[in-house]
Amino acid sequence: MDIYNKKKEQLKSYFDLAAKTRVKYRKKKSYYWDSITEYCDFFIHPESSVLEIGCGTGELLNKISGQYKTGIDFSANMVEEAKAQFPDIEFICMEAEQIQIDRKYDVIILSNLTGYLLDIQSVFEELHKVCHAETKIIVTYYNSSWEPFIKFAEFIGIKKKGPKQSWISKKDMANLLYLSGFEVYKQNSSMLFPYYIPLISGFLNKFLSRLPLFNLLALNQYTFAQPISKQSKEKIEEEYSTTVLIPARNESGNIENAILRLPKFGKHIEIIFVEGNSTDDTWEKIQEMQKKYETTHDIKAIQQPGKGKGDAVRAGYDIATCDILMILDADLTVPPEQLPKFYYALAQNQGGFINGTRLIYPMEKNAMRFLNTLGNKFFSIAFSWLLEQPIKDTLCGTKVMFRKDYLRLAANRSYFGDFDPFGDFDLLFGAFKLNLKIIDMPIRYQERIYGDTNISRFKHGLLLLKMWWFALFKIKFK
Repeated sequence: MDIYNKKKEQLKSYFDLAAKTRVKYRKKKSYYWDSITEYCDFFIHPESSVLEIGCGTGELLNKISGQYKTGIDFSANMVEEAKAQFPDIEFICMEAEQIQIDRKYDVIILSNLTGYLLDIQSVFEELHKVCHAETKIIVTYYNSSWEPFIKFAEFIGIKKKGPKQSWISKKDMANLLYLSGFEVYKQNSSMLFPYYIPLISGFLNKFLSRLPLFNLLALNQYTFAQPISKQSKEKIEEEYSTTVLIPARNESGNIENAILRLPKFGKHIEIIFVEGNSTDDTWEKIQEMQKKYETTHDIKAIQQPGKGKGDAVRAGYDIATCDILMILDADLTVPPEQLPKFYYALAQNQGGFINGTRLIYPMEKNAMRFLNTLGNKFFSIAFSWLLEQPIKDTLCGTKVMFRKDYLRLAANRSYFGDFDPFGDFDLLFGAFKLNLKIIDMPIRYQERIYGDTNISRFKHGLLLLKMWWFALFKIKFK
């Protein structure tokens, strides 16, 4: 027997013997395991299908959300124990290196498994058999800097001694996933103290471990990845239809240009104007243009029921019918000619939420005032840390996502609440909760030609701080 197979048999024997004691052991250590379960579950939609590789005795699968759940493990004893405990979940005895399942899953979890795998890359490559284009991979594993502490804990008996394992850094994990055909879009860590002591554990793990620097020392590491897109522009040219939502308040002089400058892309374009309490003739101009171009463009028009851009976006999206949803501000400071780039980025699965950024290219002289620029850069840092992905420009008006994802976001809007007058953070926070890859799309921001800005720097800046503070306790310190 070669060394590879010998080590595999040793591992299988260890976990077969551990199956009967694992349930009791996990109950004793439930604080540690529950923290992993709760973090993973935060990003799983109730309608998702979930596969756990190395499911053990099934406790994680039992506690997380998901409409359809499957667990596989190479230990027959583990699988039998899981079936006995949780008969409503599908468990299969199967090696991760040879997955034979005729189904694609929305989420695949590998929890504290990779350290025991003899060939991590080969297991990652097998995952493509059960992935579709938008599948999300969640990998949890120990921080390699904890190796001496864990070995010491095993030595003195406060942690159950396990087989020898690999200690993998975040960079190594990202590289292994890339070599296997996956791209990493988010990495994070949590937990400084893996045992429960009232007040102390909560402070160390829910607050301190989430802060910069302290986060580098946290025990549990999480890597999120998705399949690397292989679709070309030609393949998705006619694949999706697009709704371009144009909120308009006091933008009468820009309405016709918004129509004429919008290029053709995708299968079909639906334009929805949402007029919002204008004091000029914006509503009359929208109706005039709708009639003028009714034979060449699919144009819908409504007046929003409430106030604020956020309300306008929600009202417009409620009547949208196309596959992809886009926002184009009626001031046209984001040029309509750049919208095809957003379409292709989303259609090629380069991101699940495409966020425009105005802070890459040089701006025209009066495109953005100095204090607005400073504020945007400050909030870029603050929200990038909060959302665990780089967000350079939170307030760029153009944001793009699939309609099916927006419907899931809207169904779970109660988690963050409905208090965002801009609409930007309702979408950003919702995209984070849906575990979408958020990607910045650089655009050339132009000076507005008609009308005045509807943004109040100081009033709305304070509101942004309020929203960041609110989300802090819904995301980081929950």
